[in-house]
Amino acid sequence: MADPSSYRPKPGQIPDSPGVYRFRDEHGRVIYVGKAKSLRQRLSSYFQDLAGLHTRTRTMVTTAASVEWTVVSTEVEALQLEYTWIKEYDPRFNVKYRDDKSYPSLAVTMGEEFPRVQVMRGPKKKGVRYFGPYAHAWAIRETVDLMLRVFPVRTCSAGVFKRSAQIGRPCLLGYIGKCSAPCVGRVSAEEHRELAEEFCDFMAGRTGAYLRRLEQQMHEAAEEMEYEKAARLRDDMEALRRALEKNAVVLADATDADLIAVAEDELEAAVQIFHVRGGRVRGQRGWVTDKVENVDTAGLVEHALQQLYGEERGDAVPKEVLVPALPEPVEPVAQWLGERRGSRVDLRIPQRGDKKDLMATVQRNAQQALVLHKTKRASDLTTRSRALEEIAEALELDSAPLRIECFDISHLQGQDVVASMVVFEDGLARKSEYRRFQIKSFEGQDDVRSMHEVIGRRFRRYLQEKQKAGEWSEENAVEEENGRAADVRAGDAFAGEARTEDGRPKRFAYPPQLVVVDGGQPQVAAARKALDELGIEDVAVCGLAKRLEEVWLPGEDDPVVLPRTSEGLYLLQRVRDEAHRFAIAYQRSKRTRTLRAGPLDEVPGLGETRKKALLKHFGSVKRLRAATVEQICETPGIGRKTAETIAAALAAAAPPAPAVNTATGEIMEEAGE
Repeated sequence: MADPSSYRPKPGQIPDSPGVYRFRDEHGRVIYVGKAKSLRQRLSSYFQDLAGLHTRTRTMVTTAASVEWTVVSTEVEALQLEYTWIKEYDPRFNVKYRDDKSYPSLAVTMGEEFPRVQVMRGPKKKGVRYFGPYAHAWAIRETVDLMLRVFPVRTCSAGVFKRSAQIGRPCLLGYIGKCSAPCVGRVSAEEHRELAEEFCDFMAGRTGAYLRRLEQQMHEAAEEMEYEKAARLRDDMEALRRALEKNAVVLADATDADLIAVAEDELEAAVQIFHVRGGRVRGQRGWVTDKVENVDTAGLVEHALQQLYGEERGDAVPKEVLVPALPEPVEPVAQWLGERRGSRVDLRIPQRGDKKDLMATVQRNAQQALVLHKTKRASDLTTRSRALEEIAEALELDSAPLRIECFDISHLQGQDVVASMVVFEDGLARKSEYRRFQIKSFEGQDDVRSMHEVIGRRFRRYLQEKQKAGEWSEENAVEEENGRAADVRAGDAFAGEARTEDGRPKRFAYPPQLVVVDGGQPQVAAARKALDELGIEDVAVCGLAKRLEEVWLPGEDDPVVLPRTSEGLYLLQRVRDEAHRFAIAYQRSKRTRTLRAGPLDEVPGLGETRKKALLKHFGSVKRLRAATVEQICETPGIGRKTAETIAAALAAAAPPAPAVNTATGEIMEEAGE
């Protein structure tokens, strides 16, 4: 691990101007490329105290052994040079999008003497016009089959074309009128190129004028009593309309735009792009990436724009690019896009109307793509095994933690405090064993005491069920000795406790190898203390802090930092996020029940929306009861008359007595998912 101070440039060496910089490792390989409006300010930010750097940034600067930079004139030049160097060096710490699958495009080889229409995948080539990408190759072939009736462009391979020219006889498509047969000289090279250009214009969205021209020709042919020609033109128009119907109209104003949406978490991001031409969705594609550098949504959008349009020019860059967040600063990126298009490009966030609605659809697709990617990754047995081995190695466990339980605390300003317990076995969620807890009230928001309580309650139940299982086993042994073992049924386990299908006691009788808590040192210490008080020493404990994704162990002053690409870190994050989701869902359901069963229900004319506004404004019914009429009026949507009614109703209603469970005081519910 290198010390960043060993290669830090001397003060005054770094220019205060736009530029692009490169970090290299000890072997001279470029590991990170970045751009900056001010090289001095940006590079200085990397050489501060390591404790103040983001985990990913800290890993990068300690891996690097040198830094160099290139000064440019403008931020636009910096953007272009950054893209060029990322393509050239493929640095390991830069965000690099990778296709979640290979999308086919409709391609027209305009660089050939006789242009050919075909399906293409992979990197784009010079002299070829592309349309799409499409979700499926068969969708392209159906569209082309309909359009060849009107634009009989060559679709055959070079070998078929050459053979037909040698024998002087066209292929089947030439005989049925779906190819103009330039191979045998039915049309000249110029006439065939004109057909190809009309095909490209139609695919590019200039459809209205062409259809109107065909309609006019059809009417002229009918007036001149050329009915066969008129019928052929009519059928051509119908074929083109059917081809257009395959792409739904989403923007009524015939807009040409690309819509980009991003779904992300701490470790990964998914990007979805809809290509809209002439108001219709012409193609869709998606990328996923590991967030190897500390980057926000705006940064992810900028990287997506670079990858999407870095090698594109002309019509491939649309007039509008709609994004969920604007790069900072936005002017150089917009100018760079305009230079690639040859005219102004409107880069903005949609605010209202059809475009905002379509952006919501793209966002949903991005979110689904991220979930699908995570599901595929989690379902891989080899990946799960490697993740468990990495966790065992990092935490110095004797064996891989085949059962992991994670706990999280959730509340709203200290009210309705709840906890969740989620279970992962062999790296997969076991939702039938999820549990939810209602936490006793503490003064203030004490997540540490709450964590201590819930861990203690869970493992007290484990010890109780373990003791009952032992009593049941002894009784079973006595019955066997008396020859009555056949009368013992597994369903007659201790105290009426049933067993699962695989023979294990239900609820809390099966202990985990690892307990994960959502939090840092204090929460980990509380969990370890609860286990020590119960005499449980064979269960490991760790905590995962959200801010820097650090793994904390009991009694350790420094966290364990797993590598950014670690499958173990990915699994721990999934477990923690699932516990967080489950806790929030339970806490929200409790808030809803409290809201419906509270004294506000007795106030006439007070609906759900204003009840929620009151509780959000004051935090609890107790604080609302202590508020004056003037303070209640400060709540949005509450007038003075309504405030007076609320104050009178709360004054008349006695505070509800707290519910007490005479046994354990806990709520344990099945997940039901």
